[in-house]
Amino acid sequence: MLSLPSLAIGLSLFAADNAFQPKPHDWPQWQGPDRTAASAETGLLQDWQKEGPPLAWRIKGLGEGFSTPTVAAGRIFSMGNIEKKEYVMAFAEDGGKELWTHEVGVVRASGGGYAGPRCSPTADGEFVYALGLNGDLLCLKVASGEEVWRTDIIKNFGGKPGGWGYAESPLIDGDKLLCTPGGKDATLVALDKKTGEPIWKCAVAGGDNAAYASIIAADVDGQRQYVQFLGGGVVGVSADGKFLWRYDHPANGTANCSTALFSDGCVFAASAYGTGGGLACIKKDGDKFTADETYFTKHMQNHHGGMVLRDGYLYGADEGQLTCIEFKTGRIAWETRATGKGSVTCVGNRLYFRNEGGPVILVEVNPYEYVEHGRFTPPDKTDKPSWAHLVVANGKLYIRDQDLLLCYDVKKR
Repeated sequence: MLSLPSLAIGLSLFAADNAFQPKPHDWPQWQGPDRTAASAETGLLQDWQKEGPPLAWRIKGLGEGFSTPTVAAGRIFSMGNIEKKEYVMAFAEDGGKELWTHEVGVVRASGGGYAGPRCSPTADGEFVYALGLNGDLLCLKVASGEEVWRTDIIKNFGGKPGGWGYAESPLIDGDKLLCTPGGKDATLVALDKKTGEPIWKCAVAGGDNAAYASIIAADVDGQRQYVQFLGGGVVGVSADGKFLWRYDHPANGTANCSTALFSDGCVFAASAYGTGGGLACIKKDGDKFTADETYFTKHMQNHHGGMVLRDGYLYGADEGQLTCIEFKTGRIAWETRATGKGSVTCVGNRLYFRNEGGPVILVEVNPYEYVEHGRFTPPDKTDKPSWAHLVVANGKLYIRDQDLLLCYDVKKR
């Protein structure tokens, strides 16, 4: 029979294990559960009052930066610069109490005039992974912030970031962590998520620098692939690290930021600076793959606000106007300047749009017309652009503005 101290230890370990069990509608990584910027959560407010949904709580302490929060197993994760050091941090989902901070390192770059990290930490069971602006990649314990391993993807892989530093959020796929050092020798890499040891390095044809997008996983004609928007275009890499195809038309020479979309064997990617977006179908011929363009449109010059696909239609900001296009054809369904430029998140049949100047807008998922269901301007707006995307998890809406994190209750009562 267990002694009382032993029983207490056993219960403590059981409680710790339970603490890392996911909730039904967590947002554990960049762009949500499936990296699609969408969630299947239901039972949320379908309209907002003039002042917006009820504010549940607000906290300060996130530091300087543009990191979009992630939410998993009762915790909120983010990154920021505080007193010239870069940190990963965790807060309680219930109330926002600070749980821990872990130093990434001394701030070594300004981010091209936009200081602070951009990565959304990726939560996976007992561990959380984060990439600093200067290439410091860390694995930490969710419970305590204790460091498990770290690597420098510039030093160890000859990484070549873009001029604004690394903005990628690591992808966990099975036992692998995927990220993008950039450069000719290890454009993409897969690491053992438990140890940080390299599994493979992929030298992509062209040796592109890393851009500012994040990798997605896709099953293409029965084969697992990793799709990434690099400095020179979109590429596909096999699950064992072999370069397969590339599609360059959506790239511009300044900044490729928005995560690519994959559906029904096709990839859509878009960028700004006068470029636009295109759809390419990934086709297999023997053991080779090609990316064959179906269409290209100037009506989706998406900068860094991302895009979402819902019921065959793609929604995203074409610079200063929210635009809806038919995914398979590129036909413009509608466009409006009522929203301005910003980022988009989708939950159920509502789009949550954040104008980079501050206003937050609730829009109906509707391929026929623009229908607005409320808007408000969060308080205490900083003088920095509102570039962190909105997150909706377990009935709460999270809005990060530099040091400030606002939590709104969007659950129907």
